[in-house]
Amino acid sequence: MLREIGPGGTLAAVLAEAGIAAPARAEVALALGAEYDLRRLRPGHQVIVEVTPDGTPRRVALKVEDGLQVEAIFGDTSTTRVVAPEPEIVTLAGEARVESSIFAALEAEGIPARFAIDLAQMLGGTVDLRRDLQGGERLRLLWREARAGGEPIRQPEIAFASLESSDGLYEVVWPADDSARATIYRDGQVLRIFAQPVDGARLSSVFGRRRHPVYGTVRMHTGVDFAAAKGTPVRATAPGRIAFIGWRRGYGRLVEIAHDAETMTRYAHLSAVPGDLAEGGRVAAGDTVGLIGATGTATGPNLHYEVLVDGRPMDPLSDDSLARVIRPAEQDGAALARLRGARAMLDERLAVDLPAYASSDRL
Repeated sequence: MLREIGPGGTLAAVLAEAGIAAPARAEVALALGAEYDLRRLRPGHQVIVEVTPDGTPRRVALKVEDGLQVEAIFGDTSTTRVVAPEPEIVTLAGEARVESSIFAALEAEGIPARFAIDLAQMLGGTVDLRRDLQGGERLRLLWREARAGGEPIRQPEIAFASLESSDGLYEVVWPADDSARATIYRDGQVLRIFAQPVDGARLSSVFGRRRHPVYGTVRMHTGVDFAAAKGTPVRATAPGRIAFIGWRRGYGRLVEIAHDAETMTRYAHLSAVPGDLAEGGRVAAGDTVGLIGATGTATGPNLHYEVLVDGRPMDPLSDDSLARVIRPAEQDGAALARLRGARAMLDERLAVDLPAYASSDRL
């Protein structure tokens, strides 16, 4: 029997559906729990159950995130093992013409539409992707996918983007390491360095007036929210000094970073903060400052992210205040070399006459 965990579903419920008695269900949970925290099971994970004719479990396997499989085998001796596939990293490229929105343009060309969020985060302080695009802009992208058995096992990761507009050529090169620092260029010159607050998150709420999801009243939302799994790292978006670590009413567990005399960023609803992080300490763009949680007034795990200038909240996706504090003082030769390499790889992929080209070459 194969079942997918649904909303509110549990391993115990699936085992009961398979006709396994309560004592045996406890044995299965104990065996699997020795290798995998069963509290991490979530909708979309799969349970495979094999039983003997009398209903005794013979094999139970969990297929969870990133293609990982946890398997317990029962018999004269019981064993539990973890099977972690070695993923194949494929690279893909595509291009689109923007007419109504970047999201719609990507979706129309079969390119992951979630990349619209990455672009909004990266270019938000330079180009307002909701107002400045006139239509007809050319967008080209290069991204990576991890696959096992030909199937994607995690969210795709964008590597390079190029946006040609009437205002210039904007390009973004994302890092291949885990630094989370991306370099933004305009007309071939380094414009600034940016670090996303959360990798692979879903933008769940934007800046502005909205109906509060908990209180039900219309009020100002002073930041943007990124929904992600509990424990996902939260990163500083610019270098600065830790101004506050602690708990504050609806924000829950909170970290504030001062970037200059006027500009501050705020990271709220955190489940935890690194033990070596202290008020007064310095952080670089991309450093981990906390983990996603649901502390304070929150409907689920997410990051509430704010940018404040002179104490006033600004739209993190359109305000350019952070650009001043993370713009490099001079052009970085290594950064320009990365741009040339990304351009060459994108051109190579797009040279093949396919809407999107896949290669098993590792980036």
